Amino acid sequence: MSRREENAGRAMLRQEKVRPDPRPLYQRTEDALTKRVSRMAAGEQLPPEPVLAQRMGISRATLREAMRSLAQQGRLVRRQGIGTFVGDGHAVIENGLEVLESLDRLGRRLGLHMEMGEVRVEQRLIGANECKSMQRAQGDRVWCIARVILEERVRIAYLEDVVPLEFLRASDLKEFSGSVLDLLRSRGAPYLSHSLTQITAVSADRRLRDLLDLARGAVLLKLEACLTAHGGSVVDYSNSYFVPGYFRFHVVRRVGGERSGPSGNGRGGG
Repeated sequence: MSRREENAGRAMLRQEKVRPDPRPLYQRTEDALTKRVSRMAAGEQLPPEPVLAQRMGISRATLREAMRSLAQQGRLVRRQGIGTFVGDGHAVIENGLEVLESLDRLGRRLGLHMEMGEVRVEQRLIGANECKSMQRAQGDRVWCIARVILEERVRIAYLEDVVPLEFLRASDLKEFSGSVLDLLRSRGAPYLSHSLTQITAVSADRRLRDLLDLARGAVLLKLEACLTAHGGSVVDYSNSYFVPGYFRFHVVRRVGGERSGPSGNGRGGG
């Protein structure tokens, strides 16, 4: 870090003291850090956290909050045990939603190095909301399979699947690789039909922020889905949370109404 950059950073902090800013400190820190990073070259290493926090006159906790936000945007790359570097952007996973495909298979198709992080597999009683969504009785037991997905060691998604016991055995889950969809398809039965999916944007709560290493105020793309077999049984109820900067989903929509012909009068020109 050059002396000129250090002086510029101090000047920004002095300006903040002269012109009070009502925003939370971590947001003001993010802005100051963004300006600092914009003057650095991709791949250049930032000073260690204690040094940078001292130079900016803030706590390390506030600095880490701002750095997490910039890492989500691809402006910073945090390498555990090595340091933090200026990023040059990151790959965006883009896919259509018309055909159901597992995240694991999508990553392989796009040539991405995706892996499973923390995973929790447990057998428990079905929840009240799950009963309604899956049309199951209270007291039914289900598998709950939750895991974090990483791409190049960055946490990009958190997936939770709830599957009735009759559709999966404990032996099926011993070497679970990350995709419940692929696991169900490999079994061959029941024969899967379709997935009804609701797409919403949600604010990440404390639990999701901790799981995905997100800053306060982060927004996630949530896909809530019921995977249904031929015959109508819900085989898998899932909630998937995606970090938006790493995903871009699209849908092909057909034009409704009357069919228009060359003349544009809706009668085929005849």
